[in-house]
Amino acid sequence: MTDDNAPKPRFAPRVFSGIQPSGGLTLGNYLGALKRFVEKQDEGIETIYCLVDMHAITVWQDPAKLRHATREAAAAFIAAGIDPERSVLFNQSQVGAHAELGWVFNCIARLGWMNRMTQFKDKAGKNAEAASLGLYAYPALMAADILLYHATEVPVGDDQKQHVELTRDIAAKFNHDYGVEFFPLPAPVIEGAATRVMSLRDGTKKMSKSDPSDASRINLTDDADAIAQKIRRAKTDPDPLPDAVEGLEGRPEARNLVNIYAALAGSTPAAVLDEFAGQGFGAFKPRLADLAVDRLAPISREMARLMADPAEIDRILARGADRAEAIARPILERTFEIIGMVRSRG
Repeated sequence: MTDDNAPKPRFAPRVFSGIQPSGGLTLGNYLGALKRFVEKQDEGIETIYCLVDMHAITVWQDPAKLRHATREAAAAFIAAGIDPERSVLFNQSQVGAHAELGWVFNCIARLGWMNRMTQFKDKAGKNAEAASLGLYAYPALMAADILLYHATEVPVGDDQKQHVELTRDIAAKFNHDYGVEFFPLPAPVIEGAATRVMSLRDGTKKMSKSDPSDASRINLTDDADAIAQKIRRAKTDPDPLPDAVEGLEGRPEARNLVNIYAALAGSTPAAVLDEFAGQGFGAFKPRLADLAVDRLAPISREMARLMADPAEIDRILARGADRAEAIARPILERTFEIIGMVRSRG
């Protein structure tokens, strides 16, 4: 029984998250993002998922490849279980309010905050002078992506937590500067056994679509044979699996495979070790391969079916953009009113 006199939350719960469509989603994207996005649909909270194609062009993209990657990412969302009727699914560039609020937040964010963003340093490398202004400023656009929908929860990998913290800083400064409680302070949601999936060839490096070795990752487009082969050939060590998580210390490849198994099984690393303690990888990897094929091969098959009909994907994205625009535009217009811009058009 609920108390009707209990204080109501200032902002209704709403989830927002996105993935950059720069080509080749992997097992890491599935376990670190898509799987949790699907689960969020069952929590009674509005869910908004975005293919952030405007972020993708912070580095140069071949136009044809960007279009393909955007549709392929949409297919991955749907094949993984995102229901376009239950969730809002769209690509960022079809909702111009993202760029408009992004400019406002460029004027709210401080240079000192941006200089602390570690991902710019990682992506720009030693030749930062040659990087685009967009690559430097994109955390302010990411804040706009989130706050444009008054999102309260942002499922992210642990490497994106800093950007959500920046989003909170921007929201707090806007609210303080204008004496309002307009933007929520969204919370990063980092959960699950494999929020950071590592390379199958080097357990100290994150699984990445940009790794030159295809054997280092499982692509969501891989068929059952490729998935099984990559798991069986994954780098390991000669020792048997321990009986406790502490025993994985200093064993990055073993830890990675145990975490992947736990995440795919909806279990925990401790439970996996309870089952396989004392066994070698000769016994463990075939079981992991079977589990990975069971979970991932249906996704790759459904992605292939969807990609055979790009017009249907475009229709889904257009419908999602319309729904996103209906939420975003009133929030953007109110933002402009708060900061004093004249809004005289009907």
